[in-house]
Amino acid sequence: MGGHALIKRVCVFCGSSMGFDPAYAEQARALGGLLASRGIGLVYGGASVGTMGAVADGALAAGGEVIGVIPQALSRVEISHAGLTELHVTADMHERKAKMAALSDGFLALPGGAGTLEELFEVWTWAQLGLHSKPIGLVDVGGYYGPLLKFADHMVGEGFLKPEHRDLVTIDADPAALLDGFAMYVSPVTPKWVT
Repeated sequence: MGGHALIKRVCVFCGSSMGFDPAYAEQARALGGLLASRGIGLVYGGASVGTMGAVADGALAAGGEVIGVIPQALSRVEISHAGLTELHVTADMHERKAKMAALSDGFLALPGGAGTLEELFEVWTWAQLGLHSKPIGLVDVGGYYGPLLKFADHMVGEGFLKPEHRDLVTIDADPAALLDGFAMYVSPVTPKWVT
C-alpha cells in the first residue's frame, strides 16, 4: 500500500439548496456520476433536495453505491431520499457528522452554505489535530471557494493557522483531479499539540 489512501467511499458535503447558477446542480450530478464510474461509494447528508439530491441522483443513475446519513429532525424537512443503497437516521447532527466521517475515506465539499462550511471546518480541524488522516478537497465550481482560500491565507498571515494546516485542504475545479490526488494522499500532519 505504500501508506497511500485506499479510497472506497467519499463523503460529499453539499447544500440543501441548489444555488442560483445551474452549474452548481450540474457539477453535483456530475460528481455523483464520477464517483460511481470509479467504483467509489458516495456518503452524503441523505436528503433528496438541493445539491444533496443532485449528487445522489448522479451516483444512483450511474449505478453507484449511495449511503445517506440524516438526523431524525431533518428527515421530515429535507425529505429523505427514497432510492438510496442505505439510509442511516441519526439522533442528531453530531451523530450524523460522526457517522458520515466514520463511513468515509475522504471528504469533498461542493459549494454550499453555513452547514456545508461547518462540516468542512470540522473535518479540517480533526485533520489538524491528527484525529484522522483522510484527504479533504474543495470542488471549486465557478471559483466559489476562492474567497474562502483567501481568508485561509489571511489566517496564516495573522498567525492563527500554520501553512501545513492550510495545505490539508486541496482545491480544484476538476473533481477528477481531486480524486486522483486522494489516491496518492499521505497526511502531512504531525498533530497540532505535539511539539
